[in-house]
Amino acid sequence: MTDRPRLYFSFQSPFSWMALRRLEERVPDFANRFEYVPFWDPDARMRADLAARGADFHYTVMSKAKHLYILHDTKRLAAGFGYRLAWPVDVAPRWEPSALGWLRAREMGCERRFYRIVTEVRWDRGENISDPAVLQAACDAAGLPGAELMAAVDDERIRALGLEALVGAHRDEVFGIPLFIVDGQRFWGVDRVADVEAAVRDLGGRPRDGANPLDRLPLAALATVGSFDHDEPGGCG
Repeated sequence: MTDRPRLYFSFQSPFSWMALRRLEERVPDFANRFEYVPFWDPDARMRADLAARGADFHYTVMSKAKHLYILHDTKRLAAGFGYRLAWPVDVAPRWEPSALGWLRAREMGCERRFYRIVTEVRWDRGENISDPAVLQAACDAAGLPGAELMAAVDDERIRALGLEALVGAHRDEVFGIPLFIVDGQRFWGVDRVADVEAAVRDLGGRPRDGANPLDRLPLAALATVGSFDHDEPGGCG
């Protein structure tokens, strides 16, 4: 990881899709300013590799009640932004085809096109991005090498890049998506879009001091971190 502003995004999360779309609309060079890092619920093999690296997965499955709330909240937010939403039904979801496919697309210099294809397939058309055949067909139709991109799922080199991304998420304590890190400040969720935009614009007009914003919090407050959050598991995304 670098000092460049970065964000953790997920093809799984409607909040990630809406937040990035909104920021890219409002800040024309947003995608060039940020280091994009994919985040996903990994398969069993990737989880084992994470454990071997001493990394766990902060993002956990949410309750049914919370999931139902998010379904309604997503529809409300999408309508408010004026975005079309076709809610996908995830049966036996597997996120490696999209996440690892994006990493391969980044190597090929077409990650932005791949990102748009996947989000359109998932959120505009409500199709199953866990199925490599669905993504391959969509990539082929858009002029991208679908078979090569989907081969990333079984490419040991790409899987190693994916592991590093998830280890980085563990190090950055990513508990929900999207998560933005700008000049040491962390912003979580679609409701922080305005704050992220302001922080990015502010970077151009002042020097970096390298300070940790937590250093300015009272010690007594820091001592209680983790003591009062008894919400259901889940990263709201």
